Amino acid sequence: MKVMIFVCGEGLGHTSRCISIGRELASAGHDVHVGAYGYSKELIERKGLKTHKVPSEITLVGKAGSLNLKKSILATFKRGQFLGIIKIRKLLKRTKPDVVISDSYFMGMLSAKSRGIPCYLIVNQSNMEEFFKGKGVSSKIVAELVKKSYTGMFRMADKVIIPDFPLPHTVCRKNLEFRKKTWEKVFFSGPLIGKTFGETKTRELQRPHVLCTVGGFGYREPIFRKVIEAAGLDSSINYTLLSGPSVDPASLGELPENVTILKFIDDQFPYMKASDLVIAPGGHSTMMEALSFGVPMISVPDQKHSEQQNNAFVIEEDGLGKMMDYSASPEDILENVRLLISDEKYRNKLAEMREMAVELNGPKAVRLLVEEIGN
Repeated sequence: MKVMIFVCGEGLGHTSRCISIGRELASAGHDVHVGAYGYSKELIERKGLKTHKVPSEITLVGKAGSLNLKKSILATFKRGQFLGIIKIRKLLKRTKPDVVISDSYFMGMLSAKSRGIPCYLIVNQSNMEEFFKGKGVSSKIVAELVKKSYTGMFRMADKVIIPDFPLPHTVCRKNLEFRKKTWEKVFFSGPLIGKTFGETKTRELQRPHVLCTVGGFGYREPIFRKVIEAAGLDSSINYTLLSGPSVDPASLGELPENVTILKFIDDQFPYMKASDLVIAPGGHSTMMEALSFGVPMISVPDQKHSEQQNNAFVIEEDGLGKMMDYSASPEDILENVRLLISDEKYRNKLAEMREMAVELNGPKAVRLLVEEIGN
């Protein structure tokens, strides 16, 4: 079969799970093409998959760490990016795929359906209107338009794939709202991550070890520095912190001996496998990676980001980690670090999640679903 995968490039979580699907399909002998843009396209090319440049779908607008979805939608319309559907139709006409998989890239799905090509839509959120709550009359109008658009997309899709554990273990469950007819075609694939626990070689790190992917740039800098302070309160626990490429580690001053600062890790899975805890924002893909590796989390969701906050709430509610906010003190952070590393209750729960991820085998589940069309 020939399969076209469209990737939303606004966040590398979409990219990593599409790479896992693409590799699985290619290893089974299918002809895989990927439509992507920006750094996402570069990353996919490095993984050896056939790529095609596609227009970006949405312009993200915001400041101080808060996404302004209303302004993002208006900016997208002003730039005329939705006209890119013509380019996508031409790409599909040229490549002639048997099926399209669209990871939150709605132009890809609209183009596929307009050409009569079966299309599977991947999403981990279906209530984007949450961004507009309590923000005035004009925002309510935009929210209603957004909701109607999403509802129409879900109705058109042949399958709606949720890249998460099945209910009741679904981490993104508080971000899912479907009509009855849509629920009938929802498929929980299991986590879609770049590497499995079994195929990952453990990085040699001093244990116990904490991997912090919060980043030290912009609005996240205060919590980043508090994690460093927390590390200085207990030298028996070791930390690797990812600062991001925009931060000079030298600007952080003298660091505790148990702290290592790295700007970027090309492959974080060996570090994750060697860690006893992950500190991260509330991004869905990072959560799927940590749970698939059996590692508990401290989630510090971005401010005013309802999706991340819902994910973080579920992590704590299900006994998979702790939810904290930017007001947390270094002492609070250390208390939760010690709890999650030492409490057997958390270790047992996370071991169950890791075993479930292995059994589900998300990429294979998606491949089998796609092959049903061919059969």
